[in-house]
Amino acid sequence: MIGRLFSLVIDCPAPAELAGFYERLLTLARVEDSGDYVVLESPDGRERVTFQRVDGYRPPRWTDPGHPPQMHVDVLVADLDVAQEAVLALGATLLEGSDKPIGYRVYADPAGHPFCLVTHEGVTPPGPPAPGEEAGRPGPDDDR
Repeated sequence: MIGRLFSLVIDCPAPAELAGFYERLLTLARVEDSGDYVVLESPDGRERVTFQRVDGYRPPRWTDPGHPPQMHVDVLVADLDVAQEAVLALGATLLEGSDKPIGYRVYADPAGHPFCLVTHEGVTPPGPPAPGEEAGRPGPDDDR
């Protein structure tokens, strides 16, 4: 192994606002906030998402090759319909053509980045925590 993932860094026009969306979506805690740079982290430090202000930010447009997404996040959920209701209430937008019953749906976060809510056979979705584990986080025997 050369290294391990330290943080997923997301460019955006308003880091504090976008971090608030992902704070609630992923149940991560804000550990740094300088205005132009916000860091969210899991209690054990294994998961980290960073948001940085970019002047002149141009959001991706789903299926538009002139404004392509350069990455997206898949969020494992137990029930797509329940999770959809929750992310829409947080400010997400269901993207056109992604409302088919195929095991995932594509949304845009408040800054326009696409992300997916997914269900995946053979993978345990978030649920009640095992003793000593954070809810929805992989345990030591989890192969996610």
